Amino acid sequence: MKKFQAWSAKWWDEEGVYSALHAMNDIRVPFVRDILMSKSDHHDVGCPLSGVKILDVGCGGGLLSEPLGRLGAAVTGIDPLEDNIRTAILHKSEDPVLDKLIQYKPCTLEEIVEQNIESFDAIVASEVVEHVNDLESFIQSSFQVLKPGGSLFITTINKTKISYILGIVLAEKIMSIVPEGTHDWDKFIPPEELERLLESNGFVVDTLRGMLYNPLMGSWSWFDDTSVNYAVHASKTVRQEQTSDIDFEKEQDSPKAAEAST
Repeated sequence: MKKFQAWSAKWWDEEGVYSALHAMNDIRVPFVRDILMSKSDHHDVGCPLSGVKILDVGCGGGLLSEPLGRLGAAVTGIDPLEDNIRTAILHKSEDPVLDKLIQYKPCTLEEIVEQNIESFDAIVASEVVEHVNDLESFIQSSFQVLKPGGSLFITTINKTKISYILGIVLAEKIMSIVPEGTHDWDKFIPPEELERLLESNGFVVDTLRGMLYNPLMGSWSWFDDTSVNYAVHASKTVRQEQTSDIDFEKEQDSPKAAEAST
């Protein structure tokens, strides 16, 4: 948090420390949009995500919240740094439409769970989980605030030798694409480990795609290899034990219903 505090006023500088995140919108926004649209048969051409409630976790200055809002989604952006939230609020206030569709709160995901059980259609956590101390707790909280069948979108960095070379040595120390100290390689997570955590906490992983950043072009593209960056879409399911409890209650009620009928 101390590292990101120093960069809180630089979110909307497209050539600055967050330039790679600005560029990532070219692929991550359509990724979220297309999957959410596939879950509904009715779309407003101008606002394809109208009526969809999205929670943007670790929203920073609102780089992802705003384009999702422009697609018609009602977005709640949360971030533990108040300076980030102030930057996000100031920027969205320049657009009256976005000002109504997006709200920002300075807090963590865990802090809003109790008041938001099964409140959101989707969660986006883009370039966030590699900064989280307790990833399983984060996933459990995501499960709680999502509606049944809701979507969890994650983009993050794999834990490989090449991700260390490209993500830290090259990006931070040599090319200064992001400030030095942005990432901690020990917190990078392999996709198979993330998938295991998701599926053991009530999610089904539907999509896993590799991502590639070209620092010379300043652009992102989808890639067959997940050894560096990757994106995941997972859907919330009803926990098996909950289903079993419901079936058991039905079995218990059946003799009583039969007896009453007789």
